[in-house]
Amino acid sequence: MKSIKDVNFAGKKVLLRVDFNVPTDEYRTITDDTRIRESLPTIKKLLSDGASVILIAHMGRPKNGVDPKLSLDHVAQYLGLLLKQQVLFTHDLLGDKVTEMVNAMKPGEIMLLENIRFYEGETKGDVALAEQLAKLGDCYVNDAFGAAHREHSSTAVIARFFPNDKYFGFLMENEIKNLQYLLDKPEHPFTAIIGGSKISSKIDILYNLIPKVDNMIIIGGMRYTFTKAMGGKIGNSIHEDDKLDTALELIKKMDEAGVKYYLPIDCVVVDRFANDANRMITKGDEIPDGWEAVDCGPKSSELFREVILQSKTILWNGPAGVFEMHNFAKGTNNIAKDVAEACGHGAFAAIGGGDSVAAVKQMHLADRMSYVSTGGGAMLEYLEGKQLPGIKAIME
Repeated sequence: MKSIKDVNFAGKKVLLRVDFNVPTDEYRTITDDTRIRESLPTIKKLLSDGASVILIAHMGRPKNGVDPKLSLDHVAQYLGLLLKQQVLFTHDLLGDKVTEMVNAMKPGEIMLLENIRFYEGETKGDVALAEQLAKLGDCYVNDAFGAAHREHSSTAVIARFFPNDKYFGFLMENEIKNLQYLLDKPEHPFTAIIGGSKISSKIDILYNLIPKVDNMIIIGGMRYTFTKAMGGKIGNSIHEDDKLDTALELIKKMDEAGVKYYLPIDCVVVDRFANDANRMITKGDEIPDGWEAVDCGPKSSELFREVILQSKTILWNGPAGVFEMHNFAKGTNNIAKDVAEACGHGAFAAIGGGDSVAAVKQMHLADRMSYVSTGGGAMLEYLEGKQLPGIKAIME
């Protein structure tokens, strides 16, 4: 692990890739600053060493170059408040003015470059862009786990220009250590709670986890592809007809591996997809025509709670239902409370994925979890056994 911990960066100009792709409201006010705050230990370590820190970050997916709505100017101001010092910023893209500003930086100063995705070459892994960035610094630190699964100019390609001066920041180091723990040496019983709307987006992680876990709790919309494959009635519930054979294959693999798998035994169903729809509770495999499932039911929550509280290691990715509608968030919230309680009894729990993370934060339970990942997509790909370009680039 090429960590910054044992390196002194005094007098160095450090290019630090961070993930500041934070959610904002219509007024560009930051609504969740977790990713910014998680980067602070790395930033403060570099500044305290006496480095000049040049931050590289992105926001959103600009379609046609510069988009003022996706500028990082407000992020620079917000970071300055957190650090209690000025964060230099310019709307100019890479060029003479930016180079002059960087060259004029003194030890202990920090600068945030404009949204790197304003350059078309960033997402294409353009080598020339990476080289242009590299000329601004003496060394490179990657602390952007949320973008580690992308082979972009600033997340992977740039590392080639620093063969002996490239490192992981504290956030990246922590993410890798926690995820590797899940893959290499989890304490048993190990329970994976996997949700979301589609099997197709979770096939690889399911296959990779089966040899490692003792229990698999399958929730969310993907559950109904399993139900239909097993001959149950799912009404109008979301499912994937082209993945029915995959569902049966996964069940066979779990049976062969001795993995106990759990599907919701009851569910909340509605007559239309709306928060104020008529609703009732049915058995999980007896959903009437014209009705669709939007959450797991109370009996399912009781069953899951029993499994969770008996677990020593827990991985949770994906909601139990239509979490964004408050009437159908109960199943997801119950899992959050149960996982937090298990942590209180000594279990190790890793949480990843937008809705799972949102649930624990909304319920003010994040501090009670062992580990909450900052990168849903990157976390999934790591657990699928894939080599992430942003990590590989530092390790090579």
